[in-house]
Amino acid sequence: MPLEGEYEPSTMQLVRDQVELYESSAGSEGATLGGLIGWDDATRRDLPVVILTTLGTKSGKIRKSPLMRVEHDGSYAVVASAGGAPKHPVWYHNLVADPRVELQDGPVRQDMLAREVTGDEKAVWWARAVEAFPAYAELQKKVDREIPVFVLEPTAVAH
Repeated sequence: MPLEGEYEPSTMQLVRDQVELYESSAGSEGATLGGLIGWDDATRRDLPVVILTTLGTKSGKIRKSPLMRVEHDGSYAVVASAGGAPKHPVWYHNLVADPRVELQDGPVRQDMLAREVTGDEKAVWWARAVEAFPAYAELQKKVDREIPVFVLEPTAVAH
């Protein structure tokens, strides 16, 4: 079931711009980490992102976040690293409150259900995440909190 509600863009200009570019181009532009944070480093430009759409816990509005693409056999992981910040990103709380999400990977949008993983399953997905974005390992060393990982699994046919 698709998320419904009013879309409220991020307060961060870079995030707003990237989501708009990604969606307006069906994921052919703004689809790499370089677009996410404004880096020009060529290796970072090659790191793909997806757009995660959640329902805001407090606002009830649609929220969109560009996140690193970590995919395996049609399921995805999203890593709540918040760039090494001491607190979880806002979208973490949105997923805990309502696990229904939409994920856009390039031109494909899918309704998915998110679940936080722990133990051995988290270790497997964490390894996949670090392979996709090696900086996750360094970010975990920088923070006192354990960085959460959610697995997103399709609930319906892509649209």
